[in-house]
Formats: sequence, C-alpha cells, structure tokens
Amino acid sequence: MSKEVLDKMVGLATSAFGLVAALAWNEAIQTLFKTVFGTASGIISLFIYAIFITAIAVWITIRLGKLSEKMRNRGEPKDMV
Repeated sequence: MSKEVLDKMVGLATSAFGLVAALAWNEAIQTLFKTVFGTASGIISLFIYAIFITAIAVWITIRLGKLSEKMRNRGEPKDMV
C-alpha cells in the first residue's frame, strides 16, 4: 500500500470519527435545549440552538487557525534586520 493511499485512509477515518463525535454532541446539545426551553417553543429554540452552535464553531475555528499559524511560525527562523 502506498503512503498516499495510507494518508488518505487515515484522513477519511479521522473525518468519519469527527462526524460521529459531532453528531453525538449535536444530540446532547439538542436534548439540553429541549430541557431548558421545552418542546413548545419549537422554531425559536431551533434558531437559538443554531446561533449558539454557529458561535461555538466560529470561536473554535478562529482558535484553531491561530494555533495552526503559531505552530507554522514556530519552525520558521526569525528574520534578522
């Protein structure tokens, strides 16, 4: 098996486990919102849930981007002036 095929398989498996974890969190958070807001509020609780999840996703994405940039810069030599 070539390294490229193995890398792709690892990437796909990682993505699959990430999806399973995301679905589990989705279910847990939906249940929490139903407990807090009840099922009667329907559409309002769905929008609150969507806004909440979007805010968390944006925050995590920004933090990961900063961490990735920091790790990339760590290996680069500093410019001498």
